[in-house]
Amino acid sequence: MFRIPPYHYLHVLDQTTNVTRLETGPQTFVKKDNEMVLSNTEKMVVVPPRHFCVISNPAMTDENKQVLLDNLGQVRLHHAEDEVRLQQVPFPLYPGEEIKVKITLLTVVPALSALRLKVTRDFTDEDNQQRRAGDEMLFEGPGTYIPRKEIEVIGQHKAIIIKPNTAVKLRATRETTDKNGVNRVAGEEWMVKKNGSYLPGVYEEVVVTCTAYFLTDKTAVHVAATQTFTDEKGRQRKSGEEYLITVDDMEAFIPGVYENVIETKGITTLTNRQYCIIVNPVGANGKPQLGAKKLVKGEKSFFLQPGELLENGVQDIFILGENEGIVLKALEAHKDTFANPPVDRKPGDNWMLTGPLEYIPPVEVIVLSTRKAFPLHQNEGIYVRNTNTGKVRAVVGKTYMLQEDEELWEKQLPLIVKTLLSSESHTAADKHYAKEWKNPNKENVQDDTVGDTWDGTKVVTFQVPHNAAVQLYDYKSKMSRVVFGPDLVMLGPDEQFTQLSLSAGNPKKPNMWKAIALWLSPIFTSDVITVETSDHARLQLDLQYNRHFEIEDLTNQVEASKLFCVGDFVGDLCKAMASRIRGAVSSITFDDFHKNSAKIIEVAVFGMNPETRKVRERIKFPANNFVVTSVDIKSVEPVDQRTRDSLLKSVTLAIEITTQSQEAAARREAERHEQESQGKLERQRIEDEATSEKARKKLLALQAESAAIESTGQAKAEAFSRAEAARIEAEAAVQEAKLKAQAHKIETEAELKRMNAAREADIKFALEQNNLEVEKAEKMAKIETDKFNKMVTVLGTKTIQAMASGPQDHQVKMLQSLGLSSTLITDGRTPINLLNTAGGLLGNLNLPQ
Repeated sequence: MFRIPPYHYLHVLDQTTNVTRLETGPQTFVKKDNEMVLSNTEKMVVVPPRHFCVISNPAMTDENKQVLLDNLGQVRLHHAEDEVRLQQVPFPLYPGEEIKVKITLLTVVPALSALRLKVTRDFTDEDNQQRRAGDEMLFEGPGTYIPRKEIEVIGQHKAIIIKPNTAVKLRATRETTDKNGVNRVAGEEWMVKKNGSYLPGVYEEVVVTCTAYFLTDKTAVHVAATQTFTDEKGRQRKSGEEYLITVDDMEAFIPGVYENVIETKGITTLTNRQYCIIVNPVGANGKPQLGAKKLVKGEKSFFLQPGELLENGVQDIFILGENEGIVLKALEAHKDTFANPPVDRKPGDNWMLTGPLEYIPPVEVIVLSTRKAFPLHQNEGIYVRNTNTGKVRAVVGKTYMLQEDEELWEKQLPLIVKTLLSSESHTAADKHYAKEWKNPNKENVQDDTVGDTWDGTKVVTFQVPHNAAVQLYDYKSKMSRVVFGPDLVMLGPDEQFTQLSLSAGNPKKPNMWKAIALWLSPIFTSDVITVETSDHARLQLDLQYNRHFEIEDLTNQVEASKLFCVGDFVGDLCKAMASRIRGAVSSITFDDFHKNSAKIIEVAVFGMNPETRKVRERIKFPANNFVVTSVDIKSVEPVDQRTRDSLLKSVTLAIEITTQSQEAAARREAERHEQESQGKLERQRIEDEATSEKARKKLLALQAESAAIESTGQAKAEAFSRAEAARIEAEAAVQEAKLKAQAHKIETEAELKRMNAAREADIKFALEQNNLEVEKAEKMAKIETDKFNKMVTVLGTKTIQAMASGPQDHQVKMLQSLGLSSTLITDGRTPINLLNTAGGLLGNLNLPQ
């Protein structure tokens, strides 16, 4: 027995008929013996609002949604079918039904987006539109997408926001109709430039989002047409045509479908000091004129049209100074209007313009070079070659500008000569120490620094040192000249230095020293030779010759040229001297040579004078006036080791014998000096003792005298000091009394002066105060008087009289108004003078008649 709650179900299999049926709750199910419950009680499927699920193998229903059964009572199913079920009352799953997609929330498509759908089988939609398998469609939002079994979702699209100055390039993937109702074929491209959101259609794909090119007065866009079309301005563009879009056409340019932006061009601006030449300029028909050129002068601003090129860019006009010029060449026949009068130029003509002027070459002319005058000092120059005749000349000591048929000519010199001229060391022959010889294997090594700094167009100059000579050879005239220093040599175009290749080193080796200057003054030449005595002792001599060149007339070129007749005079000298010395030494023994080596070598070198039988003082070679005046032997060393050892032993033994004899003599002399010193020391000691005794005696006498003086002088000094102290005290008391009296006198006088001054000040103050009071009273009285006078003057006599008699007149008038002739009013306390009262009381007796 199974209790099935509400909205629950279970599947029961009838084993007799092999049919599975559905039992739903609420009920209590009692299982029979031939029945079997296939599953536990399961809850029905509840699809909430805005949800769905997909049922696989759904049960068949009739028009009233009733499940259909077969003849055996088995539920009929749509095998291999799916059914989408939305919100409805809870339902059970019949035998064979399965949930393919669990309960899922429906897809809400927001605005500006869409679902891309694909039809998997043919069907007719709600609009009676036939849908074929493979078709695609869009479900645009906002909305809730309800799935169908014939459609599957393959993607989601979002709208593209087209901002201002932007556009979207679209391409049709198959034949379709765009949103503007225009039919598009597969592969067709078009632009959407309307601002706002744009949702591409199902058969539309976004190729690229284009941003506008903002055009200004200084920028333009170079565009090429990929095929023939009509642009926005209504102009037809041919395929391959290139054109320029400027700000005059539009402010912002978005390339169309058939437009390709090659580059953004900037404006070309020429100042009033600039110009340019445009190659292949665009003509009046808008086509490039191939091969033509156009000259544009500043001030001007323009854009280069497609196909136009600037020859050498923007160029500055030629501003020539006073010492400047330009060489021009005509490419075409034209009339040169710059010249005055105008000149007809033929192709290939060359001419030069010199400053000061401004020049802009026309298109028929090219500038070959600019020329600038060379300011040359009197010791400076340049080599100039005429291009027409080939003649080379040297221009020296003036400011010179090359003409149109002239050019600088570079003089070729051997590398060793350049090195010697550029070297900071002395260039004279043999002006060096023996250690400065050069290896000939390294003479051919290129010196890059010399090549970089050498300027062959300048006239080669060389400062001939003092007591030196330089030979110059002119290959054109076949003449040579010798210049003696100090002097400055300037090579002509066809002149070269005579190089000296001398021997150097010890012993001498040929071609070790290169020079161009020959040193004439005395100088030493050293050499090392090997000689052999008659007893076969081989010795190595280190010799030094003092030699110089002797020439009397420096202006005689024949005599001067002899100096350079002998190429290696150093090597010849050393060879000749070595030959003579070897011959002389070979005829004497080693002992004789060792004792008289200097004399033997001098005789061998200079020879004997047959008349005086003395050694000559010098030897002269007349071929080049070469003179040797002395020879010095620096060292003599045996070549053989045994001879050297024997000589060393004999010399050592002689030195030892001499040393021992000198030591013995020195020892005896030291002993004698020691005895003399001891005697002198003893005598000095005795004399010092006697002198000491005399000084001691004198000291004792002085000590006794000092003791006596000390004993008597102490008492006398004490008494004298007491008396002196008393005298000083008395004098101090007297002086104190005098000073006190003076002080009292000074104080009294000062007090008296102070009191007198105070009294005088008081008196003076009182007097001045009284004077001020009197003056004040006088001024106040005067002020009051003036005041009264002014008041009286202002009021007048009548006014004052009226003021004075006013009360009495008032009383009289009042009495008259009362009819009283006379009256007296009193308070009873004031006395009254009644002397004339009676007369007043009686009135005026003289009454009118």
